[in-house]
Amino acid sequence: MDLSLLWYLLSILLVLVGLAGTIYPALPGLGLLAAGFLLAAWNGNFVHVGFWPLTTIVLLAVAGMVIESVASLLGAQKSGASREALIGALLGGLIGLFFGLVGAIAGPVLGAVIGELIARRNLPQASRVGAATFLGFLAGTVAKIACAFAMLGVFILALLF
Repeated sequence: MDLSLLWYLLSILLVLVGLAGTIYPALPGLGLLAAGFLLAAWNGNFVHVGFWPLTTIVLLAVAGMVIESVASLLGAQKSGASREALIGALLGGLIGLFFGLVGAIAGPVLGAVIGELIARRNLPQASRVGAATFLGFLAGTVAKIACAFAMLGVFILALLF
């Protein structure tokens, strides 16, 4: 039996789950995409997709993950968040991952708000910090989706040319 087909099917599965992971924060979407593309390139003996396209794909994946990780914190920081709010956003993000999609979105926001309330006991400021954290999360998600489609584009262009 030719295992080549199975490797390609696994590659496709990794890419599809990776694409879903760009929207669902609890899945490592960009990492799964990169793994799927790498597996497909390996299965094709790197004939069509070689070093430079794969390097570009990996760099896009890393960039997207870094941007996603710091976007909520930067959003909170830009709103004048306290150190406690930034720590709260980080902890809330980590804890929120255990509560699915809602937790992954609400965790950093609630953590930032709680941290800001502890630091300054000012509800309007804490609300601004929470809103900015959410906007940072949205910006990070958009950047992650853009990186995913850029990775897909690089792979397809490498296959075609």
